[in-house]
Amino acid sequence: METELNMIATIAPYLARTASKPGRWTTWVGWSGAAALLAGCSGNVNAPDPAVTVIDSGAVKGAAADGVLSYKGIPFAAPPVGDLRWRPPQKVAAWAGVREATVYGHDCMQKPFPSDAAPLGTAPAEDCLVLNVWRPAATGGSTAQKLPVMVWIYGGGFVNGGSSPAVYDGSQFAKQGVVFVSFNYRLGRFGFFAHPALSAEDPRGQLGNYGYMDQIAALQWVQCNIAAFGSDPGNVTLFGESAGGYSVHALITSPLTKGLFQKAIVESGGGRTNITAGRYLRDTGQNGVPSGEQLGTAFAQSVGIAGSDAAALASLRALPADQVVAGLNLETMINTTTYAGPMIDGQIVPDDPGRLYAQGQYNRVPLMVGANDQDIGFPVPAQTKDDVFAIFGAQNLGAARAAFDPLGTNSVDDVAMQVARDLMMIEPARFVAQTLSAQHDPVYVYRFSYVAQSMRDQWSGARHASEIPFVFDTLGARYGQAVTAQDTQVAQLANAYWVAFAKTGDPNGDGRPAWPAYAAGQDALLEFAAGGVATTAGKPDPLKAQLDLVKAVSDQAAQ
Repeated sequence: METELNMIATIAPYLARTASKPGRWTTWVGWSGAAALLAGCSGNVNAPDPAVTVIDSGAVKGAAADGVLSYKGIPFAAPPVGDLRWRPPQKVAAWAGVREATVYGHDCMQKPFPSDAAPLGTAPAEDCLVLNVWRPAATGGSTAQKLPVMVWIYGGGFVNGGSSPAVYDGSQFAKQGVVFVSFNYRLGRFGFFAHPALSAEDPRGQLGNYGYMDQIAALQWVQCNIAAFGSDPGNVTLFGESAGGYSVHALITSPLTKGLFQKAIVESGGGRTNITAGRYLRDTGQNGVPSGEQLGTAFAQSVGIAGSDAAALASLRALPADQVVAGLNLETMINTTTYAGPMIDGQIVPDDPGRLYAQGQYNRVPLMVGANDQDIGFPVPAQTKDDVFAIFGAQNLGAARAAFDPLGTNSVDDVAMQVARDLMMIEPARFVAQTLSAQHDPVYVYRFSYVAQSMRDQWSGARHASEIPFVFDTLGARYGQAVTAQDTQVAQLANAYWVAFAKTGDPNGDGRPAWPAYAAGQDALLEFAAGGVATTAGKPDPLKAQLDLVKAVSDQAAQ
């Protein structure tokens, strides 16, 4: 009891100052406004208990295990509920005393689906804007430490996902000398929603992409507070997979994120277009792509709410959360006509990332980018292989046959799927590498082809998201007792590459196979090969012929 009283006495003056400070934001701000607010962020106040860390909203107490201190469920913004639904993230209320931070907060509201490779560890709820931090216990939170930071953005198609799945545990990163941060962002119609009534409420405000606003707010929290965990806010690596990878592209090309991170990693996140290609907040897109406002109006009408005035908006905000979800998840989203997804809004998202990269309008940071050899795609129905190859033009029919079916033995479905994954994930990763390296930015390209040994009778290649438990070195959470020694070696290798890149901007070192920076003339990449730890370093891309064909189609579509 005496120790607790002493600790409270030590931090009480700081907590009093914190509680009286203006918030980091009272409404969403761009970078220029954020810079002024960040200047008011506080450093750490050393507490007698090494598990207690003082941040700008109060003191938090984590839990130590196996050389790692973890802090879970820390609010970084006010609960976006009631009148705060469909508003930018707001100031989190300061708390008195020491807040226990040993369990995950709620993942954001959604309808989970049974086949999720990263099942949620909490019940979803609207009150979900929390984050988690892992750090080496040996630092004791010392402000003298300057450990690098890695900030993770989960995937899930912007309709599913969260920071609580066991495969996203940051302990292995912390054991390698990194402070690891994960956070939640609003999903589905809570995170990406437009409506004329919202535009009327705040005509010049930031609208629609509330999930992206949450992501930026979390990065601002890192700038404010991560030094208190013994880390360097000037050495932040942002990384994500699938929707998280698309998010990283959006944040690299956003004018509102300057200075919030210094390196980036994209795992299976496209790179040419936003995930909802051609979607604008207010305007109908090319080829009749409906706007976010049109889809939001359709949703409102589906629940019996008409009009675009304040009364309509109040009715929308009063809807029960389950009625806003309305069954939306990864299994149903492709058929919905009442959900927009991320939108080009002219502020956070000025355009598709591919155009912005080509125009040099992006934050210049070292980048690691790649995809899996059997990644995701959405094939177009076809009766014959030549139907699939028609996209490349009659003049390229022979080249397409040679590239996608050299032996003539692949099925129509297999060929269609390979074209689809090349279009969606694999070629866009190479496009980003080519575009950024041409502007003298360091880029490292990978291809993940390794399959856990227990899955080889079911998978002929590395499926979408299957690299995650290797990158995080959390194989047990995914494969349990079936993890083999070879699996473990590949996980340790992948984790080491990611950590090295976060520390220095270069994944090389410590005797690992050399990973050269991308150069268009060599078209080289690092492959996490199907055979295991013997990665093939610096090899020309074996899919080059395929990707060259896809590039021509995608370049034409972008014009």
